[in-house]
Amino acid sequence: MTIDGKTLINAFEAWAPPRLAEKWDKVGLQIGTLNKDIQKMIVTLDVTEEVVDEAIAQGADLIFAHHPLIFRPLDNILTDSGSGKIIEKCLKNDLAVYVAHTNLDVAQGGMNDWLASAIGLQNTAVLVPAQSDSLVKLAVFVPVTHADQVRAALGDAGAGAIGQYSHCTFNTSGKGTFLPGEGTTPYIGETGKLEVVDEIKIETIVREADLSRVVKKMLDSHPYEEVAYDLYPLKNKEDKIGLGRVGQLSAPMTLAQLAQHVIKVFGLPGVNAVGDLNAKVQTVAVIGGSGNDFIPEAIDRGADVLVTGDTKYHNAHDAKAAGLMVIDAGHHIEKIMIQGVAAFFRDFLNTNGYTGTTVMESTTNTNPFHLVIPHEVNQ
Repeated sequence: MTIDGKTLINAFEAWAPPRLAEKWDKVGLQIGTLNKDIQKMIVTLDVTEEVVDEAIAQGADLIFAHHPLIFRPLDNILTDSGSGKIIEKCLKNDLAVYVAHTNLDVAQGGMNDWLASAIGLQNTAVLVPAQSDSLVKLAVFVPVTHADQVRAALGDAGAGAIGQYSHCTFNTSGKGTFLPGEGTTPYIGETGKLEVVDEIKIETIVREADLSRVVKKMLDSHPYEEVAYDLYPLKNKEDKIGLGRVGQLSAPMTLAQLAQHVIKVFGLPGVNAVGDLNAKVQTVAVIGGSGNDFIPEAIDRGADVLVTGDTKYHNAHDAKAAGLMVIDAGHHIEKIMIQGVAAFFRDFLNTNGYTGTTVMESTTNTNPFHLVIPHEVNQ
């Protein structure tokens, strides 16, 4: 059985919803339609012409990317060069393009957690808090025969998310009573006769921003004509989310040793390091993409070193003057998302029996930079 595009993306957005993206960002469906079955999807960091050619050759229906193809407003779509050529290829081959950018960076268990884990950081926390959602307690009364069905619908819609755990609920058994009136068509019982039913009270936590979607999914999955449920506002807030992570290495090492470690775990030809290469470091901040704007936050959080990409010359001087070491590993370390996102989708598809949909990882190198190392030229 294959999955349709909307169901596939709804599962992802329950984990990393577009509302988590920065206001300036461009995320979501950028080309094509999700109103189709997805037999093959391919995950990539960037949408280049080479990646599109790879997707077409593999017979993909969907490209899932981290970096937006369409980021700035388009004045025109010229099909003989640039993004216009890529857009035309996608449309001609019924190839949809979906983008998850800063919402994937922010999501718990997403981009910046993958980067921190690859480096080996422990006791990690958010580097730059972004927002904290209000929470609502949802309690719904379900006949025992349909409890599993409703619990699954709630969890798949994003309810019951606590930290790195999903589908969290509390369940209480009891008796439900109701008397169907004239004109009703009860799922259980008869009109005009009091009915007693074994029911389960399912309680779960819902982000307020997700509430309307979760309630709709709950109602759609519930067998009763009229569903009894309660909503309670909560004073506790969702765990803070945000960009970047800060944590500790298991043991101190020199800046030079950490630089070599970063080169190894991300498969890099080299890195730029700012600071005393012999200085000891243990508290490490990491943020994917360009971290120039987050040097003050790294200092405030007590980081010895910031691992990021696209560090500008004057920002490097500012960091050094403030006592913060920097390892510029390049923007392309975010390619770690290919494996992470592919694993997420494979797990979801396998768990839900969508064995007819294949998730592929792009093998196209989209890094625009080549490191040229000097060597002796034969005279």
